[in-house]
Amino acid sequence: MPLKAAAHIEAMSAFALANFGGYDQPTLAQNESAFPPSPKAIEAGRDATARSHLYPDPDWTLLRDAIARAYGVERDLILCGAGSMELIACTIAAFAGPGTDVLATDYAYNFAASAAARVGAAYVKAREHGFEVSIDAVLAALTPATRIVFVCNPGNPTGTCIKNTELLRLRAALPGDVLLMIDQAYGEFDDQDPHALFALAGRGDTVVLRSLSKAYGLAGARIGWGLFAPQIAAELRKIQNSNQVSTVSLAMAVAAIEDQAYMRAAVARTSDIRDRFAQGLRTAGYEVPESRTNFVLVRFAEAAAAAAADNALRGAGIVVRGLAGYGLADCLRITIGPQDVMDRALRILTALRGRLCW
Repeated sequence: MPLKAAAHIEAMSAFALANFGGYDQPTLAQNESAFPPSPKAIEAGRDATARSHLYPDPDWTLLRDAIARAYGVERDLILCGAGSMELIACTIAAFAGPGTDVLATDYAYNFAASAAARVGAAYVKAREHGFEVSIDAVLAALTPATRIVFVCNPGNPTGTCIKNTELLRLRAALPGDVLLMIDQAYGEFDDQDPHALFALAGRGDTVVLRSLSKAYGLAGARIGWGLFAPQIAAELRKIQNSNQVSTVSLAMAVAAIEDQAYMRAAVARTSDIRDRFAQGLRTAGYEVPESRTNFVLVRFAEAAAAAAADNALRGAGIVVRGLAGYGLADCLRITIGPQDVMDRALRILTALRGRLCW
C-alpha cells in the first residue's frame, strides 16, 4: 500500500509562486524592491558571516530593540520570523483548525488560504468592492465558526488601501473570541499613521504584521515582524522553529531598520515611479486602481487581452504576474522595478492598447 499524506494535506494545493520564465530575466512579478537594501545592511551582513558558526539569537534581541525605537512600539510585543509568511502560518496554526473558519476577503494574500488548509480550517472570503476591502461585507460573513479574520491593508494583489478607522471599526464590531490579523507587509507605502492599529495588539485579540521584504529590500533575507500580545505570542513560540532567522539576516535587518532615511528615500523613489507608470497606463486607456504598495494592478477588458499583454511583455523579457489564481484572469499585477524597465513596459502596453480594440 503506497504511503499517503494526511487527508487534508492531500486535498490542498501548493502555494503558487510566479511563473518567472527563467531567473535570468528581469521580473516584475514578485513585488521585490526596485532598489537594493541599505549599504549599511549589506555591510552588516558581510561582517556577520564571520559568526555563521554560531546559532543566531533566538529572541532577536537587537532587532526587537531597533524595531521598537524606529516604530515607537512596545518591545515586548514584538515577534520576528522568517518572513511575515511564517508569522501568518504560525498564527493560523495556533488559533484555527478543523471545524473553524479563517475569514478573509476576495483578494487577500493567498498564502493565508494555504496556511488554513494546512491545519484543516475552512477558508472563507468576504466580497471586496472596487478592489477594496469592505468592512461591512466582512462583518456580514461572520459565523459562529469564525476564529480568525485576516485583512491585508494595503492589499495584495490589488494595491488598494482603506482607512485605518475602518479597521478600528472592524475590531470594535468583532466578537472578543475572534482574532483579527492585519497584514501590513506594504505598510511603509501607506502614509496613514499606524499607531492606532499598533495599539490594538496590546488588547490580546489583534495582531499586526510587517515585513522587511518590500520597503527595506530584504526579500532574500526572509525577515518579518509583528505585534502580539503576550498570551498570543506564547502560543506562537510553541510552534515557531527555533533560530529561524539566520545570523546574517538578523544583522542586515538591524542595520536596515536603523537606516530609516534610506528606507524612506527608497519608498519615495518607488512611489514616484509607480505613480508615473500608473498614470501612463491610464492615459493609454487601462483601468489601474490607486496603489499604496510597490506594484500596480492593471485590469483589461477580458482575460484574453490580459494574456496577450502578458505574452507581449514576456516576449520582451519582462515577467509580470497573472492573477487567474485570485479569480482575476482579466488582470495583471506589475511590480515597480527600475525606471528603464518600467518605461519599456509602458511602451509595450501602450502600443498593444493602440493595436487592439478592447
